[in-house]
Amino acid sequence: MIILYLLIAVLVILAAVVIGRTVKFKAPAGEKKETQSVEYNSDKAVSNLQALVRCRTVSYYDHSHEDNAEFDKLIGLLPELYPNFWKTCPLTRFDERGLLFKWEGKKHDEASVIMAHYDVVPVNESGWTKPPFDALIDENGIMWGRGTLDTKNTFNASLTAADHLIAKGFVPEHDVYFAYSGGEEINGEGAVNIVNWFSEQGIRPALVLDEGGAVVQDVFPGVKRPCGMVGIAEKGMMNVKFTAKSAGGHASAPKPGSPLVRLSRAAVKLEGHPFKYHMTKPAAEMFNTLGRHSSFLYRMIFANFWLFGGLFDMICKKGGGTINALMRTTVALTQCKGSSAPNVIPPEAEMIANLRLNPEDSIASAKEYLRKVIDDDSISIEVGDSMEPSPISETDCEAWNKVAESVSETWDGCIVSPYLMVQCSDSRHYKDISNHVYKFSVADMTAEQLESIHGNDEHISVSTVRKATEFYIRLLSRC
Repeated sequence: MIILYLLIAVLVILAAVVIGRTVKFKAPAGEKKETQSVEYNSDKAVSNLQALVRCRTVSYYDHSHEDNAEFDKLIGLLPELYPNFWKTCPLTRFDERGLLFKWEGKKHDEASVIMAHYDVVPVNESGWTKPPFDALIDENGIMWGRGTLDTKNTFNASLTAADHLIAKGFVPEHDVYFAYSGGEEINGEGAVNIVNWFSEQGIRPALVLDEGGAVVQDVFPGVKRPCGMVGIAEKGMMNVKFTAKSAGGHASAPKPGSPLVRLSRAAVKLEGHPFKYHMTKPAAEMFNTLGRHSSFLYRMIFANFWLFGGLFDMICKKGGGTINALMRTTVALTQCKGSSAPNVIPPEAEMIANLRLNPEDSIASAKEYLRKVIDDDSISIEVGDSMEPSPISETDCEAWNKVAESVSETWDGCIVSPYLMVQCSDSRHYKDISNHVYKFSVADMTAEQLESIHGNDEHISVSTVRKATEFYIRLLSRC
């Protein structure tokens, strides 16, 4: 009986601790700041973006498919579209379509770098309901075209904002560089060449902003308000080839353990033994920020990870998806190859996996984990294209505050939160010269719009085009 009473007492105390922590885990009250309106020629921002989208700046790994005249056409439009900027900010061109403009400030330390890329991925025109390079605006105020989101919108908005501020006589407190790449979609060296130049000049940017997150709805369980997701790190990436061999033979007399069977066993093991769950800084800060705005049940979980962390890990493993990708290195099996005929046992079979590395993992540690899980010495593991996770940028600093305040002022009512970006961007190249690298695509996007990036019918609302320029006017005014 005494043990029962003790158990009840422990449970009561535990419940009191959990509920107490949950009650305290709430959004800070904070003062409602009055947001200054931004007046500028927003119609010009829209027409400028249309002009850029009409340039077919499609990049290909096989450069023979590219139309260099279209890239030259876009660059040739810049003096016309952004005349004040063009006259004020000298351009330095780098190999592989790197463009670097300098807007000289009153001081030359603590420079900011505004990034975008002006190349786009190829299109399958037959899959589009609107012409992909006409930049048509429909009756609902939607602009259709390749690059409207990725990332000619940010390219245009940053230039339009600077052009506007220069016309007003504004001079930034510190130097601002505008670094644009025409080969981001094919992992081109344009951005690398620009970063190398910064290194040679001894310039360590105080703020770097590139594509990444967006203002999105229903991104976090229990949170109803829109969330401005700003990446503070990128997961790494590695492609891995698994190879199994045999003596081959005719399919009429198969032996056990053919290459495809062994690879299939390996695939099942990999899915059944996901990488370890890690509470990294981007994840912890996202949960701490957005969790406070969630429903009571979710607040209970996020306020008491010391108790519910294991349960949350199980949910992530079972459901997969975005939250799971935030918490661990993921393995996506994407390609498989066997024999050249249906009645031949393959003498060699291959399976390809694409891994996205959590910041707590590395290329070497991930390869070792794969080897351990598969536990089959007859399968070789070869790492192909790969990159380590990026360093994690600071958030308790002036650079973060500049970006976060510009987001919250432009999209009034949104909750600004750090997060871990699962894709790759050119900003990863700045890892050795700045620890204030942020990833935000300066747009509010629906789920449908997010799916249109790199897909059919890419589109953006005209109101978002205008807000993007407002954002950069606010941000550049703080630089």
